[in-house]
Amino acid sequence: MDASLILIFIVMGIFSGFAAGLLGVGGGMLLVPFITMLLTYKEFNSDLVVHMAIATSLATIMFTSLSSVRAHHQRGAVLWPVVKLFAPGILIGSWIGPWLGAQMNSSGLALFFALFVGFSATQMLLDKKPSATRELPKTSGMLAAGSVIGVLSGLVGAGGGFISVPFMTWCNVKIHNAVATSAALGFPIALAGTLSNIYFGWHEPNLPVGSLGYIYLPALFSISIASVTTAPLGARTAHALPMKSLKKIFALVLYALAFYMLYKALH
Repeated sequence: MDASLILIFIVMGIFSGFAAGLLGVGGGMLLVPFITMLLTYKEFNSDLVVHMAIATSLATIMFTSLSSVRAHHQRGAVLWPVVKLFAPGILIGSWIGPWLGAQMNSSGLALFFALFVGFSATQMLLDKKPSATRELPKTSGMLAAGSVIGVLSGLVGAGGGFISVPFMTWCNVKIHNAVATSAALGFPIALAGTLSNIYFGWHEPNLPVGSLGYIYLPALFSISIASVTTAPLGARTAHALPMKSLKKIFALVLYALAFYMLYKALH
């Protein structure tokens, strides 16, 4: 393994961990484009680089989410009853998402990533005010919502914050609580999605040495070790920022990532 590549993965982990705590996105939305870029530069199989980037990104969230949610929990910001209602649907959806991704080619997967993330950024940037009477749905509605969040997270390799945060704020959950609760949802999303990516990528013959299913282990370990150290810092920063600033940061990050993946899909 190239030492310079490991160093780059560590730097990526530092920034993605901070993003995990700050935005509740598990850092995955940052990682997918950059891992895709690095694996492409290293001339990995072009039909697999996006699948590997998404799978590896999702696996790192198992570590960053635990570090991030601990910091949010200490501030009493995580809505654990909401996490429990989301969890069953999320576990189901997060297993299905990688299976759907395995049926798509690399360009199609990159295009889906770009379009959906761009849509999510627009919704956040518009900052439409929810109805004063709107609340989170009941058990069946939360099962359905969790399933959708899980499927989409498994498809794009993220912790679900790009959809769960807007959904919760739309239902009148305060942004800081939504970010903290989203961070807690990252672990079940990542766990189910990681197992699914290992299972569906297990018999892929063209994966490079160091892969476990679609997951690239050198990247996973390097990024995870670095990210767990900076996730708590991101969480502390999130609680120091006003609501509007946090939403704008979230939207701008998503736009930048969507643009790169659109470029990747079309070239």
